[in-house]
Amino acid sequence: MRKIFFALLFTTIFFIPLNAAAETQWFWLDSNDKYSKYFEPDSVTIKKKVVTSDGREIAIEIEAWTKTTYSYEGAAETIKNYAITNILPDPRALSYSLALLRVNPQNRTLQYVREDFYNADHQVVWSKAEGRVKEITSRSFDEEFYCAIVDEVFRMGERDRKRAPKEERWLDLWTYTDGDGATINLTADTTTMRLKGTNLILWEWQVKKNSGGQTTEIRFMKKSVNLTQGTEVIKDGQIWTPTNSWQQLKDEYDGAYRMIHTDDPDYKGLVRLRAYVKNNSRWVTRYSLD
Repeated sequence: MRKIFFALLFTTIFFIPLNAAAETQWFWLDSNDKYSKYFEPDSVTIKKKVVTSDGREIAIEIEAWTKTTYSYEGAAETIKNYAITNILPDPRALSYSLALLRVNPQNRTLQYVREDFYNADHQVVWSKAEGRVKEITSRSFDEEFYCAIVDEVFRMGERDRKRAPKEERWLDLWTYTDGDGATINLTADTTTMRLKGTNLILWEWQVKKNSGGQTTEIRFMKKSVNLTQGTEVIKDGQIWTPTNSWQQLKDEYDGAYRMIHTDDPDYKGLVRLRAYVKNNSRWVTRYSLD
């Protein structure tokens, strides 16, 4: 029995493109008011792998089929996001979609190789190929898909960690209160952590609240932290404010590593990250090619 899946759903028989199995067993992953997500574990295929210097075979490219079903609201949102209102003006014409996904676990990325969108009569109403490669984070619609596919190959508990209680998934790095009573809190998403040499790659949430407890700024940041040198750089991110909503986060150091000084709040975070890596070395190197 596949222990990473806690629910099993058998769907009706219909034709799947690209010569996938005509009779498919879809495992349920997640549902909300807009979407239900499913995964076909028997479709998982390792497309590329490398042999490391110590003789380990590591998958670097994995493909699998997924299914998404839509409520009216989910269909409307999907049509808007894909800018295909002219093709599908009525959300009721969109029932579900099948997608062939390509995953790279070392960089935590996912690409939609092909998507086929169906109506309730199992007829294709629109298709798309070669979607962009994107990194999977806690804000990604596709996080459940990514975790299920990677777990099918590596069995390292990606999906368990994603669904773990907040205190298990998120590592509290530091909290700082300034002279005006504003509080800043920084937490790290342990699901995104991966060690490359001495650099720890991870995503962090930084939330600032004023003295009245109102959120005034949120920063969602991808960082590379050199644990040996005590330096860090922001690789990507977004910033939210009540006025401007979400905007691209610009790194004030123009992509250069900055030293984390002992009197910085980030130094406490550096100490916690070093301890976490030491105590969880198997997790942070789970797909490493080093």
